[in-house]
Amino acid sequence: MPQRLHLVFGGELKDPKTKVFRDVDKIDIVGIYPNYAAAFDAWKSAAQQSVDNAHMRYFIAHLHRLRDEESAASSTEELG
Repeated sequence: MPQRLHLVFGGELKDPKTKVFRDVDKIDIVGIYPNYAAAFDAWKSAAQQSVDNAHMRYFIAHLHRLRDEESAASSTEELG
């Protein structure tokens, strides 16, 4: 069974209506989690800690969706 890794990250946005970070060097990488439930708990905790800042947002990225093991590898991956 493949791992379904999830990345939780966040930071201050230029405008709360967008998803453009104010300073990408200050993005908070909360962590990588083995399932959505663990990632959700981490996301919720980080989001609650920044509730007083309307520009601060946290996200869950589905890392497992970035790589499809059934697809052929790219030429750079073949260099191994």
